[in-house]
Amino acid sequence: MNSAMPPSTAVPAEPTHRAMEQAAEWYALLKSEEVSEGDQARWRAWLNGDPEHRLAWRYVESVSSRFAPIHATPDPRRTADGLWQANTRLIKRRRVLAGFVGLAGIGLLGWASWRHTPLPLMAQAWRADYHTATGETREVVLADGTRVWLNTATAINQGYGSRERRLQLVAGEILIDTASDTYGGGPRPFYVDTPQGRLRALGTRFTVRLDGEQTFLAVYEGAVEAHNLGGKRTVLQAGQQTRFSPDALGDIREADTAREAWSRGVLVAQDIPLREVVAELRRYRNGHLGLAPEVAEFRVFGNFPLNDTDDTLDMLAAALPVRISHTLPWWVSIEAAY
Repeated sequence: MNSAMPPSTAVPAEPTHRAMEQAAEWYALLKSEEVSEGDQARWRAWLNGDPEHRLAWRYVESVSSRFAPIHATPDPRRTADGLWQANTRLIKRRRVLAGFVGLAGIGLLGWASWRHTPLPLMAQAWRADYHTATGETREVVLADGTRVWLNTATAINQGYGSRERRLQLVAGEILIDTASDTYGGGPRPFYVDTPQGRLRALGTRFTVRLDGEQTFLAVYEGAVEAHNLGGKRTVLQAGQQTRFSPDALGDIREADTAREAWSRGVLVAQDIPLREVVAELRRYRNGHLGLAPEVAEFRVFGNFPLNDTDDTLDMLAAALPVRISHTLPWWVSIEAAY
């Protein structure tokens, strides 16, 4: 009796970087004019050889399908370059992007968000009172003089009434500089609602960010009172930050003041791993941005532009032993240069 265990057919939670790159290379070949019947046979063998390959292929197809207007043209790369330039001009004018460029951003904030972002939430974000597209930041001055900066792919609703001032963070990240309130007979409290709870500003400047199933809060001036849905409460003073879920409050830590630099279009890296830099850059790009695991822990220092992430990639390649690989116009990866 043969007691050997059969090979595992379990599908991994997400494909490896190598599988993703292989899938992108196959996709580029199959879409080219040079593809042969032999190439197609080898691709099918690769695809059926491992469940991870099929998972990676579905991801590449999903990303690439959102750029169908590009690869349907005679010169996909030139068309892509033109669209990126148009996209940049629109962002600089702080206009909301629509059509396929907006759709392209749906699955491009990393593998996990591509799989788990619910369509109703995306529809809610695009119907919000204020919102930004992928790569866009925007400053809004509210009726009371409060200033709100919306980061990339962010959406908020405003609910100002006679008794309170309220914002609802639907998606993304905001930086708030609250103004004093003189409406009616006295000041109205200022609230920010998130899916995990409610924040009350106590005359302050602070950041709120939705991060998976948690709310991230960092206070730069004044104080903020946080209540989660479970009724737990904490107050953060200037220079403090925390995360909380619907049923738990995280530890209070020292706030990283560099986090608010995005409102000035800058990513500040102070001795952080390259994987953290790439995770942030993905939020500002349409298309896939991959990272080889062997370079993920390289330490990064410096200030990098968020309004032109291609420039940032070039700067990283100049400062670190990495190279930037462009398998497709919308598929970029950071690889080891050695």
